[in-house]
Amino acid sequence: MNPPQISVIICTHNPRADYLGRTLDGLRSQELSAGEWELVLVDNASPEPVAPRFDLGWHPRARVVVEPEMGLTAARLRGISEASAPLLVFVDDDNVLSADYLKRALSLAALWPMLGVWGSGTYTPEWEQEPPAEFAPYLAYLAVQQIPRDRWSNRLFDYDATPAGAGICVRAPVAQAYAAKVRTDPRRKLLGRTGASLSGCEDHDLAFTAIDTGLGTGVFKSLSLVHLMPRGRVAESYLLRLVDGHACSSVILHALRDPTARPPRRNLLSWVRETRLRRALSPIALKIHDAKRRGEARAWALIRSSSEQKVT
Repeated sequence: MNPPQISVIICTHNPRADYLGRTLDGLRSQELSAGEWELVLVDNASPEPVAPRFDLGWHPRARVVVEPEMGLTAARLRGISEASAPLLVFVDDDNVLSADYLKRALSLAALWPMLGVWGSGTYTPEWEQEPPAEFAPYLAYLAVQQIPRDRWSNRLFDYDATPAGAGICVRAPVAQAYAAKVRTDPRRKLLGRTGASLSGCEDHDLAFTAIDTGLGTGVFKSLSLVHLMPRGRVAESYLLRLVDGHACSSVILHALRDPTARPPRRNLLSWVRETRLRRALSPIALKIHDAKRRGEARAWALIRSSSEQKVT
C-alpha cells in the first residue's frame, strides 16, 4: 500500500454518539479512495473510551489514539505527531464533510503551492433547534458562514482569508512548526477549548504559522461541510460564554504575536464613549458587548500572570 496523501485527524472529547457517527459516515462516503488517506481519531480524555463505541473497520488506515492531557490544543498536537501524510485535515466531531472534500483539498494543495493552510468557506448549519432571530448577527461565532468568493492572503490577522478549525487543511511542515511553537511557549495552550471552557483561536494561531514559514492562508467556497448544531448552542447562555471565550482568546493571540500589545487605557473620554454606546445597544447586543469586555479583561489578567511567572 502506498503512503497516504492525507491524514484526517478527528479530535474528540466525550462525543455525542450520533454526531460523531455522522462525521464518520461523511468520511466513509468520500470520493477519494480510503487507501489514499489515513484516519486518526484522537480520544481526548473521554470519560467513556471512544474506541469500543465506533466501528472503524471500514477504513484500512484507521486507528484510535488516546491523549490524556485535556484540551483541544493538546489533542491536535497528538494528532500532528501521529500523522504520516504531507497534508493534514482536521475534522471536528460535529462536521459532515461533503463527499468531494478530501479530493478537493488534495487538488488545492497542488494548485496552490504558496498556501500552507486553507479551509472551508461554506459551513452549512443543521440546527437541532432554530436559533432566535436576534442571534442572526452573531452566528459567525458558531462557525456558520457562506463566503461570497474565495480569499487568500499572506498577512497576519487577515481574518477573511483565515480558515476556522472545522475542516482546516494544513501542510505537514506547517503543522510541525506549529507544534514546535507550542512546545517552546506553553502560553499557546491558553488557546483552544479545554473541558467546559469555550476558548478558541488555536486554529488562527495554527493558520498564522503558515505565514511565519513564508506561506499563505486561504478560504475556498468549494470546500463545504455541514456543521451539526445541538439545541444547547442556540441558548443565550452558551452564546455569551462563547463570545466571552472568543474575546479572551483573541486578546491572547494578538499578545502572543505582538509583545508590545497593551490593554486599552480607560479615561474620561473612553467612559463617555462607553456610556453612549451602552445606551444605543439593544438588550442582546448589550449582553454580547459585556461578554466581550469580560473576556478581554480575563485575557489581560492571564497575560499578566504568565508574564510574572516567566520573570520569577
